[in-house]
Order: sequence, then structure tokens, then C-alpha cells
Amino acid sequence: MRITVDQQNDSKVAIVSGDGILIGSVDDALDLMATVRYDGCDKMLLRKENIADDFFELKTKLAGEILQKYTNYRMNVAIVGEFAGYNSKSLNDFIYESNKGGRFLFKQTEAEALEGLHRSVT
Repeated sequence: MRITVDQQNDSKVAIVSGDGILIGSVDDALDLMATVRYDGCDKMLLRKENIADDFFELKTKLAGEILQKYTNYRMNVAIVGEFAGYNSKSLNDFIYESNKGGRFLFKQTEAEALEGLHRSVT
């Protein structure tokens, strides 16, 4: 796993990358958040391919549990990837509503994700 920090003024975003699944459970998500916080960030950018497929199957409740933890600990997150391939109305609605709120973003490019995260308030 690699973490680089993108800073604009007082806003610091941890850009997390690596090979394989980095978040496959709530515990993985909490461990990653602790690592990012250690680097002084309260915002992080993740790539879709580093998150278990169960996250995107809302019936597993993994996304809800992880995002609730991140809400409790005031961690803003952007997930970068292509989401159009999912044929789930509930997931598409979830992504749409999340993008309106600002704490959790689903973006197609890293540039879009960084822009949204740097604008967001923790």
C-alpha cells in the first residue's frame, strides 16, 4: 500500500493506492483510516479496484457500515472508478445521493475526486 498526500492550503488528502483489495471489511476500513489519520489527513481518495466487490452490493451492508464509521470519525472519502457498469438502481441512487452530500464522493477521475475533497468540510 502506498499513501501520498495532496495538500491545498489547509486541506490534506491522502491518496491511497496499492495492489489488490485494501478494504474488504469494516476492520480493514478502520485500520486504513487510522493510518491516514497518522499522516495528518481527514480526507482520503481510494480506487474502486482496491475495495471488495461486496462494498458495491448494498444488500451486504458493508458500504453502510464502513461509511457510518467514517461519518462517526469525520473522515471524508472519494472513490475513483467507473460505476456505470453496475446494474443496480439502489447503488446508482446511493452514488447519486452521496455525490450531492460531499462527505462521500464517487468520481470517475482522480482530479474530480481531489477537487471535491478539497472543497469539502470535515
